[in-house]
Amino acid sequence: MSDEEITLTAGDAEVTVQPGNGGRVGGLRVDGRQLLRQGERFGCFPMVPWCGRIRDGRFLDGATVRQMPLNAAPHAIHGTARDGTWKVARVTADETVLTYDLVEPWPHPGRITQIVRLAEDSLTLTMGVETHGSSFPAQIGWHPWFNRTLDGGPAVEVAFEPAWQEERGEDHLPTGNRVEPKPGPWDDCFGMPGGVDVTLTWPGQLAVRVTSPEKWVVVYDEQDAAVCVEPQTGPPNGLNTLPRLVTPLEPLEATTTWSWTRI
Repeated sequence: MSDEEITLTAGDAEVTVQPGNGGRVGGLRVDGRQLLRQGERFGCFPMVPWCGRIRDGRFLDGATVRQMPLNAAPHAIHGTARDGTWKVARVTADETVLTYDLVEPWPHPGRITQIVRLAEDSLTLTMGVETHGSSFPAQIGWHPWFNRTLDGGPAVEVAFEPAWQEERGEDHLPTGNRVEPKPGPWDDCFGMPGGVDVTLTWPGQLAVRVTSPEKWVVVYDEQDAAVCVEPQTGPPNGLNTLPRLVTPLEPLEATTTWSWTRI
């Protein structure tokens, strides 16, 4: 069943989930409109056990330097779970639960659980990373590719009020300096201490509000076809700069909700 696409429905909303393609949400339709860019690499994929780029693919794990494959040379990007096949733990009409056991090249055993829950006016994604072995640093995030236009309509407008923008170096990684938010186009990380809150509006059609209790969001709008709004538990290269520790007693958990209103 892991290789089969799962379809969830609630009212006139429909979500497809692809356990065999990295546990990603393959599509989200509202009123028949497809909100997510289609294709094997798109939709919305989980970023875990890290988000964005790790500088040179290396991170400090206690006193040990770990090396991840350079899948975005000279860096490693977006974790390993999006490349694996997830198992289906449960499916109902409007919810599915997926699991993925961490394997090499990640150096520690651990289990990721992702819950996809659809309502008539929202989609909630919840993810947790747990270990029954040694502790390790990790991050959780989601990387949705929202279509820039819906059915040939006007281009999406992105609205949010971050407290700061992470200054981006020439290597596309945060320098550690926080600066005043700048106008786009962006491939940048922003801080929102009160929680992620970004609204995408397709004028005359639909508005989608992306929220999360987490404080970090990457916004990427440098492509013509899609715009990405990525809630995450820390900034890019966060395994080195702001590690969150997964222990046998304390898993790392995160959630994001996309709620929509018709215009």
